[in-house]
Amino acid sequence: MASSSSYSNSPCAACKFLRRKCMPDCIFAPYFPPEEPQKFANVHKIFGASNVSKLLNEVQPHQREDAVNSLAYEAEARIKDPVYGCVGAISVLQRQVIRLQKELDATNADLIRYTCNNDMPSGQASATRMSDDQGGGSTSLGQSPSDYYYPSPWNNNY
Repeated sequence: MASSSSYSNSPCAACKFLRRKCMPDCIFAPYFPPEEPQKFANVHKIFGASNVSKLLNEVQPHQREDAVNSLAYEAEARIKDPVYGCVGAISVLQRQVIRLQKELDATNADLIRYTCNNDMPSGQASATRMSDDQGGGSTSLGQSPSDYYYPSPWNNNY
């Protein structure tokens, strides 16, 4: 439950917003405490009080808090981005994960390349550096650094 003061003299944020008396059995009171008026205002603006009330009555009591938190999150996202809402935020985060994964893969490839060059005996390493400087691109062992590359399992199908 969101608030222990919801049944005191102060009406819940929903009843205060709707300008009605907050009854002891108010469906909104446990989830919209008087200290969080903007939470209900956002939910009401996007979904409407009647729809939220119906939804809360249809949901099992132990799932109501999660439902209200989801509605509040979606409502806030819709207010910030009326077209995409949560989907826009998720899309931005997915693109960021993909970009960071590519950066991590490139860094891992650089690390493997560096490790391979430092693990060679000194004569081979200098010969490799010389062939790399001349544009050879492969090591004197006949393997390129990409032969050692192990791609990450994260989001490789994008």
